[in-house]
Amino acid sequence: MAAVASSPKTSKAKDAKDNPKTIRVVFVSLLLDLLAFTMILPLFPALLDHYQNVDSGKGLYSIILSKINKLSIFLNAPDNVNSVLFGGFLGSMYSFLQFLGSPIVGALSDVYGRKPLMLLCLTGIALSYLLWALSSNFGLFILARVLGGISKGNVSLSMAIISDVTSPASRGKAMALVGIAFSVGFVLGPMIGAMFARISIGSREGQWYALPAMFAFFLSMCDLFYVAINMEESLPVQYRARSLMNGISGALTYINPTDLFQFNGVDGLTNSERLRLRSLGRTYFLYLFIYSGLEFTLTFLTHYSFGFTRMQQGWMFLGIGMTMAILQGSWVRRVPEHKTKAVTEMGLWLVIPSFICIGIAKDVTMLYFGVFLFSVSTAMVVTCMMTLVTRVGPENQKGIITGIFRSLGALARACGPIVASIAFWGLGSSTSYLIGAVALITPPLILRSTS
Repeated sequence: MAAVASSPKTSKAKDAKDNPKTIRVVFVSLLLDLLAFTMILPLFPALLDHYQNVDSGKGLYSIILSKINKLSIFLNAPDNVNSVLFGGFLGSMYSFLQFLGSPIVGALSDVYGRKPLMLLCLTGIALSYLLWALSSNFGLFILARVLGGISKGNVSLSMAIISDVTSPASRGKAMALVGIAFSVGFVLGPMIGAMFARISIGSREGQWYALPAMFAFFLSMCDLFYVAINMEESLPVQYRARSLMNGISGALTYINPTDLFQFNGVDGLTNSERLRLRSLGRTYFLYLFIYSGLEFTLTFLTHYSFGFTRMQQGWMFLGIGMTMAILQGSWVRRVPEHKTKAVTEMGLWLVIPSFICIGIAKDVTMLYFGVFLFSVSTAMVVTCMMTLVTRVGPENQKGIITGIFRSLGALARACGPIVASIAFWGLGSSTSYLIGAVALITPPLILRSTS
């Protein structure tokens, strides 16, 4: 990840010169990757239903399902949402593998350079989509997700590459391109996935997922060849780590929760700066832990409670992405420095009524109003929170600081979906969302206490 991969040397910060070509290559690469990555989002509920239907009764899905059925009888949970547990497991597993793998990828890139590790990650991602296309059973699908999660260090490497080729003064603008790539990816990717799934149903009902999976594979191969041809190595040999063991030792700091929350990997902080970072870190983790879990179960809620089709799921994500992109591209990126904390806090408060509306929705009007509030709050919180973080600490430690926040975010996303899915499965959607809304009162209170 960016934190591990970026060598915190003052001389490097001073010597950095903007490289527009490399920044452009990183942007295009991330855009292709996120288009492929987000295609599966509206398909998850239908995918799990598909694997349940084709399972022979002796496969992995049936084995796990039999255990869940016994537990659901004991807890008197509705068996029609058992697939939510599968989804939560897969979502958490993917993020957890990313949480473990990214620091190791960053440590290896410190020694061997960014480009070789980027190509390795992109190759693994492409193979995961190919395996998904060929996954005739649930076991192969899980294997595809495992391979994809382990290989997902490319996003953190992209952050490190941007840090390598920009000066401190221009780094913020370059990093903003990452946010734009995410917004565009989440606008178009889910819609593309839903459209391909709809087209494929008419000709290949039994393997309707193959067409969107193969298109994701095509995008990932385009990404791989584009990077191989156009990307220049951004980490000169003189700035690379001399010892792999030192790099791995540093990487372990980013998978140790105690070190993460205490920011032990950061040097040169004053006591007030360290306390501020710890408060921001707790705010960010708790927010993402609850938020990511409820966000993940949103497709299951609309699938089971409102009978949304894949296209309707795609349109919903299109609306979310468009709202975020418009706000981030117009208002949020122009928020004055002295108002950043206030806007972040406002976004944290706004996510509470969004989940209440979604949880109590009995018709699509209330649901869409809640989703709209969700989109607005997301656009405000994520961007402004990272802006607050980058203002703390010495310049030559910014890569490490932002990297720790990415680790905290990955850990939150690894835990949130499985916890929310268990609640969704055992308590129902309305109760889960209302409990989550109450719990989300804590993050803005923590932020308010931050100096």
